[in-house]
Amino acid sequence: MEQQTPVIFAEQLLVHWQGHRSLTRRIIEAFPEEQLLNYSIGGMRPFAAMAIELIRLASLGITGMHTGVWDAYDSPHIEKDAPVPSKEVILQLWDALTEKINTIWPQIRPERFREIDKAFGMYEGAVSDLMLYWVDNENHHRGQAYVYLRSLGIEPPPFWDR
Repeated sequence: MEQQTPVIFAEQLLVHWQGHRSLTRRIIEAFPEEQLLNYSIGGMRPFAAMAIELIRLASLGITGMHTGVWDAYDSPHIEKDAPVPSKEVILQLWDALTEKINTIWPQIRPERFREIDKAFGMYEGAVSDLMLYWVDNENHHRGQAYVYLRSLGIEPPPFWDR
C-alpha cells in the first residue's frame, strides 16, 4: 500500500473538536434558562434537548473510539428520552464530558483512527470519520441554536471564535 502523508494529527483533531465544543458551550450559556429548555421554532426541539443529544453522542462516541464498545448506556447520568435537566446540569455534564474526552483521547491507539468499526451497531466507517460526523452533527444543531438566539433578540457568540 502506498505511504500516505497525514493531513491532520490526532492532537490537532482533538483541539479542533474541543474548539467546536467550547463554542457550543458558550451558545448554551447565552440562552436564558426558560428558552433553553422550552423554546422552539418550526417543530424543532428546544436546544436543551439537542445539547443532551450532543452530550450522549460524544460520551458514547469517545468510549467507542477508545474501546470499540459502543454501549448505548454509557452516558453521563442521562437516559435516552429522559426529561431535560436544568441549564446548570447541562453545563456540568458538558464540562464533565470535556474532561472525559481529554482523558480518553491520548489513550486511543493511533491506528484506531483508521480502523473500520460499526458505531452503535449501525453506522459503519473509519473511526475518525465517525468522529467527524459528531462534529458535523454538533455544527448542525449549533446552527439551529443561532437561529433560536437571534429570533429571541440575543446576539450569539461569533461562529469563528473557537
